[in-house]
Amino acid sequence: MQQEHPTSATIDGGAGSASPPPVLTTVPWKSVVIFVVLAMALAWLVVLPLWVGGNGLSDPLAPLLLPLMMFTPLISTVVVVFFVQKPRPHPLTEFLGMWPLKPVGRTLGMVVIGILGGAGIVIAGVFLSAALGLVELDLVNFSGFAAVLEEAGAPTDSMPISLLVVAQLLALPIGAVINGVLAFGEELGWRGWLLPSLRPLGTWPALLLSGAIFGLWHTPIILLGYNFNEPNLFGVALMTVAATLLGVLLGWLRLRSASVWPAVFAHGAINAAAGFIGLVIAADSTVDLVSSGPLGWVTWIVMALVIVVLILTGQFSKQPHLQHATPSRAPNQGR
Repeated sequence: MQQEHPTSATIDGGAGSASPPPVLTTVPWKSVVIFVVLAMALAWLVVLPLWVGGNGLSDPLAPLLLPLMMFTPLISTVVVVFFVQKPRPHPLTEFLGMWPLKPVGRTLGMVVIGILGGAGIVIAGVFLSAALGLVELDLVNFSGFAAVLEEAGAPTDSMPISLLVVAQLLALPIGAVINGVLAFGEELGWRGWLLPSLRPLGTWPALLLSGAIFGLWHTPIILLGYNFNEPNLFGVALMTVAATLLGVLLGWLRLRSASVWPAVFAHGAINAAAGFIGLVIAADSTVDLVSSGPLGWVTWIVMALVIVVLILTGQFSKQPHLQHATPSRAPNQGR
């Protein structure tokens, strides 16, 4: 096991040159273990009232506690970098991928890819589920959405239902930004700090391990039926696989852009698009969350296909953060 004395690979760019982003050459295992344990413990602590009250996700506090849980990785990151990790990565904001945004064009471009790709994966999963005969869609009358509006007492005669659906779709980028505020609490921990901290293991070990930890962190709410309506170890396994695949994609955005922001807004887009199936499902159809939910196994297929395309086009080897490291000290990009 490597010692808790990580170094950053840097180069002397000469007078007037910008300092390169810090790149760890060894895994700070002590910090990683404390970060993981703290993030998981805080997650359980935050949602403990949902367990103690006995009402689970139907508890009136759930809408407050679930968003608060999303900030536990951020809190864990702050604790670790300021009180545990020695020496601390410097400059810290660059190591976390928060600032600077240069080159702005690349960062903004990857943010757009993240938003469109995140929402697109969820939407593609819905249509693939329909193609596999797992759900029935109504793309003409949007009867399922109309039934929900009618049950809620919302007026549906002021605007054609199709225009309401289009309005919902056009609002997805706004939803991605709003949800991105909450997703930042997770992404600063998982992709901002944990992924680059594990990066000395190699690209794929870091992506897979950080993704699996990301999935297991959801355990306290998965055991309440969140996401899959499977409040058991099977549900935890489903979330771990889904989050590992998702973690590879979000991790690619992080490594490819050297910024955490594309992953933040991609995560926000996925959350914003989670209800897409409710817009297009037929009124007499039901959704099996294990197969056709936003993170169901049909969506796994979509994510896996995207990952294969990224591999075949060499996208995982393009990591601007690491190009600043000296060849003798940079971690192996091919692992």
